[in-house]
Amino acid sequence: MISSERQEHAISTRLVSPSAVSVDPSKTSDYNGFAEAYTAANETNLVNAYYERPAMLALAGDVAGRRILDAGCGSGALFAALRDRGAMVSGFDTSAGMLELARQRLGDGADLQVADLGSPLPYADDTFDDVAASLVLHYLEDWGPALAELRRVLRPGGRLIASVDHPFAVTLIHREAGREAECNYFDTTKWTVEWTVGGQTALVSRWHRPLHAMIEAFIGAGFRITVISEPDPDPAARELFPEAIAAEPRFLCFLFFVLQAG
Repeated sequence: MISSERQEHAISTRLVSPSAVSVDPSKTSDYNGFAEAYTAANETNLVNAYYERPAMLALAGDVAGRRILDAGCGSGALFAALRDRGAMVSGFDTSAGMLELARQRLGDGADLQVADLGSPLPYADDTFDDVAASLVLHYLEDWGPALAELRRVLRPGGRLIASVDHPFAVTLIHREAGREAECNYFDTTKWTVEWTVGGQTALVSRWHRPLHAMIEAFIGAGFRITVISEPDPDPAARELFPEAIAAEPRFLCFLFFVLQAG
């Protein structure tokens, strides 16, 4: 049984036709407009709190004493979890609204900056042992500049731990909606969903790319792939979300990588 609180903070999604999306990119993926509602959902929902975030932490392993950059840190949930495990964490996000919520969570002393993943980052070369890129790369059409910057700020041998939309899942979403013509698996394609959460509705656009294109981008940026993971949800999810787990006994929402900087 899902609690009334979790139902209230759940995110419902609806696939939106490309022709229905505004040509103004500022009208999509504007997290400032629904930062509080999204953060509340992120704290307790299945895909973030009991699937993606536990998987990222498991892949990170023992982080005590490591310097970690949380790329696209949002409201700071992963930042807080890494810091609690003894890491020295810095974070950036393009959304000032999300960073304000992160500062409320983490305290004024937290190293948080407004920055764009696709632009030069305000950090020196070879600064971090790890970069955590949690569900952010798929907002970019071109991964090249972002991966080059993340490689630059990582020390030699440092790790990039990344999660992205699973390309098989994105293809299946379009197929089940009868819109497979809008998303060819082998193409890099922009796709948009309408999120409804906490009484607010927002359009969120991301970029689908096939697995081979992801791998080529990582290798081209100087990374060596050490892990590709398709994990199960946290065991607690079976009790908290029994209907969802019964419907999707093996999750393919996201794809996870651990990469080593050359």
